Amino acid sequence: MKGIPAELHHETLNKVIQKMPAPDNLIFTGMFPSQQYESDRIRWILEYGTAGMTPFVAPGAPAPTLGDDGMYAEGAASAAYWKEKTFLDEQILNNLREPLTPEQRRTAQRQVARQQRRLRTRCARRREWMLAKAFFDHGITYQTEKGTNFTVSYGVPSHHSQSLTGNDVWWDSTTGAPGSTATPVQDIWDVKKDFADDVGVPITDTFMNSTALSYLMFNSDLQTLLQKSSFGEGDLFSNPGPVLNRLLGFGNLTVYDDLFEVGAWLTSDASATNTVTVDDVTDFEAGETCRLYDLSTPFNYEELTISSVSIANSQITFTDNFTGSYKSNKDRVVMRKKFITDAKIGFMARSIDGEQIAEFMEAPFGLQRTYGMYADSKEEWDPDGIWMRIQNKGLPVVYHPDALYTLTIK
Repeated sequence: MKGIPAELHHETLNKVIQKMPAPDNLIFTGMFPSQQYESDRIRWILEYGTAGMTPFVAPGAPAPTLGDDGMYAEGAASAAYWKEKTFLDEQILNNLREPLTPEQRRTAQRQVARQQRRLRTRCARRREWMLAKAFFDHGITYQTEKGTNFTVSYGVPSHHSQSLTGNDVWWDSTTGAPGSTATPVQDIWDVKKDFADDVGVPITDTFMNSTALSYLMFNSDLQTLLQKSSFGEGDLFSNPGPVLNRLLGFGNLTVYDDLFEVGAWLTSDASATNTVTVDDVTDFEAGETCRLYDLSTPFNYEELTISSVSIANSQITFTDNFTGSYKSNKDRVVMRKKFITDAKIGFMARSIDGEQIAEFMEAPFGLQRTYGMYADSKEEWDPDGIWMRIQNKGLPVVYHPDALYTLTIK
């Protein structure tokens, strides 16, 4: 090999990645701005209840001190760091060099571009995951220095995470039907009132996936409202956002069905049991669907439900035994989950008193203090090839935790 081809120089890689369009299906990434922070230890102020007013005083009297210090708190956490790489072998790299035919060169360039796009999209999806966790779970867990798991809690008031129980749920997974006393319209009005009383501003955005939307659309109370309104059922099914906002007044409705995958390699052999040991269990969650892949056969997998995750033992336990045999460092376990689950609806006000409620803080990394998504490459001697890598570092921050609200409906 004669060094790194021009297409894989750091400057070229980053120009290409910056010109690639961001995935248009990731809604949270573009919702709030990014800000560069001077270190990887990020600090921010949490503010609760900002509807105060400056008091009257007599002329010539000293100004009173701002009296709502108890409504402020400080958040602090180390920035999360994520990266990934892929290997380009000598065959692809040789096809990038002359005097090969233009067709061979274009084929190799397309292969490299495809790998770049995959790395970029996966990197962007991790940022989207962090924002979704902040908005819907009100906290995130990630690995920090030396592999320690760290959890950030954003201080959302506990009563802003409401859960329906018993017969009040919008959908009962056991019976396959709505709860007998489910009242989705009333539940939404209760959320709106609670939100207005606490925050003093209306809800501007509501988020749910299409499954949760179906629970609402087919509810008898909503159908009754439709009959009394200027909308018919046809309008609801063809354009649910404006119809539901007109009826229920919960701001811009976003129906979001995109999902993410998290994977890990088995670190010990496993056969016909219900537990596997893997290299990283950080993002796996009990109750979610998981696939065990036998990578010796393309797309051959078993699908199981996770019953528990042990961070201490790096083990995932399933509700049932799997039937196949899986090899250490050769086979893989993958969890697939929607950014917004069927069970939750999220509400927010995007700004309070003219200030946006959240930002994404980008932290510096590397010897050159790089900010944001960054790509680089490194030549490998044996086997011949080049590693292409992408990195990012940062953390969502929430300045107004009381502007977030979730309702668990099943």
